[in-house]
Amino acid sequence: MSENCIFCKIANGEIPSQFVYESKNTVVFNDINPQAPTHLLVVPKVHVESLRELSDPALMAELLESVKAAAEKLGIKDYRTVINTGRDAGQEVFHLHIHVMAGREFGWPAG
Repeated sequence: MSENCIFCKIANGEIPSQFVYESKNTVVFNDINPQAPTHLLVVPKVHVESLRELSDPALMAELLESVKAAAEKLGIKDYRTVINTGRDAGQEVFHLHIHVMAGREFGWPAG
């Protein structure tokens, strides 16, 4: 856990949050600044700054399984997943997280 990381605090219960889904090593919760009618964040319980620093393939698999499980739990069939890696790519919280967005049509490019 990183002492000042908001996602670490959410994952370990220091900051109360209602989890949409939880696995052994991940939590899924609603984004406080949603960019779509449904906007979830999937985060590992351990602190990993970004995808670049993730070296555990089992954790990556569990993160993606959590995306799928949360979507299934909410009855979501179509959704967009986004992982911003690094400041220039739009990462604002430096704890690996996957955005899961649904409930509207998405175009491309995303920006």
